[in-house]
This record gives sequence, structure tokens and C-alpha cells, in this order.
Amino acid sequence: MDAALEENIMGALENVIDPELGIDIVNLGLVYGADMDDNGVCTVTMTLTAMGCPLAGHIEQDVKRALADIPEIEQAEVNIVWDPPWGKENMSRYAKIALGIPD
Repeated sequence: MDAALEENIMGALENVIDPELGIDIVNLGLVYGADMDDNGVCTVTMTLTAMGCPLAGHIEQDVKRALADIPEIEQAEVNIVWDPPWGKENMSRYAKIALGIPD
């Protein structure tokens, strides 16, 4: 995947807000990466802040909706992983400031 498409994908994912924290999933460090196959299937590998998150389905649907407007993407898939586990160190400086977490 070229850099411009990857930038578009990550930009679209910045519009997906974690409903509990009110910060987007990219700045929270929940997105580990995105891959695209030759058939236009984009798979976003990500985690959640906690196992058993009741909003997992909601976030997954938001990811798919956010990527639907990118012409190169025919279909979006979400791969939720627990390794490596998410931690505050994954968050951007912006997210830490917004949530009042010391850097």
C-alpha cells in the first residue's frame, strides 16, 4: 500500500471516536496497522482499551463506516488483537494532554 493511501486510511480512522474516552482510536494508540490486499479488502489491526469492551461492535462498525468513503477500499475488515496489550504509552501526546495523563 502506498504512503498516500495509508495516510488517507489513518486520517479516516481519526474520525472514529472511542465513546468512553472521547478521543479517536488513532491518537489513543489502538490502531496497530492497516493492510490492503489486491482485491481492495482493507484489514485494520487494532486493539481495545480493555478485554470485554461492551462497545467493541460499535467501534468496529464505526471503523468500517469511516473507510467506506475511500475509493480504493472495496471492503473493510477489523482484526481485534490483544497482543501486544494496549497501554497508556501507546497514546499520542495529544491524547495524553486531552485526558490529563502526565507524559
